[in-house]
Amino acid sequence: MTVVVHHLADSRSQRILWLLEELQLPYAVKRYERNSFTLRAPPSLRQVHPLGRAPIVEIDGRKLIETGAIVEYLVRSAGGELGVAGDDDDAVRYRLFLHYAEGSLMSPLLALLVVMKLGWLGRPARGTVQGMVNDHLDWLETELATRPYFAGQEFTAADIMMSFPLEASRARAGLDQRRPHLIDWIDRMHARPAYQAALKAGGPYSYG
Repeated sequence: MTVVVHHLADSRSQRILWLLEELQLPYAVKRYERNSFTLRAPPSLRQVHPLGRAPIVEIDGRKLIETGAIVEYLVRSAGGELGVAGDDDDAVRYRLFLHYAEGSLMSPLLALLVVMKLGWLGRPARGTVQGMVNDHLDWLETELATRPYFAGQEFTAADIMMSFPLEASRARAGLDQRRPHLIDWIDRMHARPAYQAALKAGGPYSYG
């Protein structure tokens, strides 16, 4: 299997590099830098896929987008490693958090980023949007109070999916030591050798 990761700096694609390192699958990286003013991806990424958004992964000539879909494809390609099969509690939580990361948690984080960029125009909405983020963080803190990883007692691809929104929350949405279980989880993720190897492969990453 030949894997090429089209990797945009400070983006969701960092998780794909991490997953590949955890699975010990060989891959190549093509890096893209953000526009220093707009912070958007360069036009060259649209030449790879019309949406021009990372991650884009080419596997044996097939182009895949959407982080969760790519994660599922790679886990399946690795024989289910870092996945959870069946219908027990761990498997249910695994599927939940694999999709919750982008489907629920990223939405208020993106909304908060927008209102912050609006300056004084966004001030009336800041409290409301921050409250939405807080609801998620408070719930996640209780989840990790009962187990070390999001699916259960073992590290899975669901933890990889949850990393980017929680790293972003610590950087700009108020996640701090008031939620010690989440902070401890982030620190443990960052200490994993595969995470550190992915940082070297992907280049500078503001959230690592």
